[in-house]
Amino acid sequence: MKGHAVGVSMLLAAALTLAAWSQPASAATLDGATLSALWGLPFAGVLLSIAVLPLIAPAFWHHHFGKIAAAWSFVFLVPFALTFGVDVAFAKLMHAILDEYLPFIVLLTALYTVAGGLCVRGNLHGTPRLNTAILALGTVLASVMGTTGAAMLLIRPLLRANDNRQHVVHVVVFFIFLVANVGGSLSPLGDPPLFLGFLEGVSFFWTTQHLLLPMLFVTGVLLGGFYALDSYYFHRREERSSLPDPTPDAAPRGIDGKINFVFLAAVIALVLMSGLWRPQIAFDVFGTQVALQNAVRDVALLGVTLLSLAFTPRAARVGNDFNWAPIEEVAKLFAGIFVTIAPVITMLRAGEAGAFAGLVHLVNDPAGQPRDIMYFWATGLLSSFLDNAPTYLVFFNLAGGDAQTLMTTGATTLAAISAGAVFMGANTYIGNAPNFMVKAIAQSRGVRMPSFFAYLGWSGAVLLPLFAVTGWLFF
Repeated sequence: MKGHAVGVSMLLAAALTLAAWSQPASAATLDGATLSALWGLPFAGVLLSIAVLPLIAPAFWHHHFGKIAAAWSFVFLVPFALTFGVDVAFAKLMHAILDEYLPFIVLLTALYTVAGGLCVRGNLHGTPRLNTAILALGTVLASVMGTTGAAMLLIRPLLRANDNRQHVVHVVVFFIFLVANVGGSLSPLGDPPLFLGFLEGVSFFWTTQHLLLPMLFVTGVLLGGFYALDSYYFHRREERSSLPDPTPDAAPRGIDGKINFVFLAAVIALVLMSGLWRPQIAFDVFGTQVALQNAVRDVALLGVTLLSLAFTPRAARVGNDFNWAPIEEVAKLFAGIFVTIAPVITMLRAGEAGAFAGLVHLVNDPAGQPRDIMYFWATGLLSSFLDNAPTYLVFFNLAGGDAQTLMTTGATTLAAISAGAVFMGANTYIGNAPNFMVKAIAQSRGVRMPSFFAYLGWSGAVLLPLFAVTGWLFF
């Protein structure tokens, strides 16, 4: 555990060092048009490390992934500070931490802790019908309790139900597709990009109305495909192990830790509060404006997390094999991602004047009118590798940035952006944080999950053709 803290300590050291040498950062601004695409190399380094090192040096990666993510952050921050000044670098670092990373990881930690305290007892038998029903239930719940909450609630019961089957990888992969991603498309509570849209003025039920048909189409095809694949494996003679079921049928069925339903409701209420309550009060923290409602939300979410830990019966967390490893992996890797992604987002926001001007010409025709299908694909493919929340904001602003206009005359464009950000988060392990968490939990239960590139093979074979049809039908 001491070694695992080194990565976080390195980032804290960077922040303190820059703070000691910086001037007040509130005036530190940076024009994305002045940045070269080379500033995106540290971010590419993080992504390549996540993709390659677990394959070629798994033991090294397992013990040092936090330090590797922190090292890439230093590779960005040190030259950036020398080039643009310590005050600008410090302002970028603080904005990434305070405005993006901390709210992100605090919400994920709360949902992970609360859902991890709800333990479904008893043995379920992983038949194709049951597995499909669990995936369908999780898909529905994801828009109510978030993709993280729904995934953490159901992944362990699903794994227990299939713990005597030889072929389980496809079950977890489709779970990531549906519960950890597509299911979160019907409300701002479902996925961070839609929550950011809500904060920008998109009405709460707009996404429910405009993404319902695309979501039902994608979900229907995936559930049907999963049922056929799972039935194929299930009826093979060698599928069910000759060993006894690790989970005995004698265990009574039920739910432990029901108090966490109250805590889950509190999390949902706090997220809604931060979008509806606008006191117009903000605090300048090292040059980053922290709104009062967001500070209240994050502090209260930390309180809910502590209450869940205090009041959840120990048996519930033991039954879930609850541990901090999945959220620890997400916290460390996404710290590096959020820091190194900062110049990439800045260049994207520069539009035609930035290094990625080609994107602007790609999504708009020569007359400046949006190409909705290109908004769908551009938002989606970038959301597969960048964080989908800031990517959503980039294309939201490229499309005009006015919520009232986008909800009416630009409704198809906004729907394309929203669907691309949420649906295509399933394309890679790093597209959406719950993907990583589900993968880590499955691996801790003995499932040999696909590597980064092998998972890309699954998504390339299953999702990309489906998204091509979805884009043609709806955008």
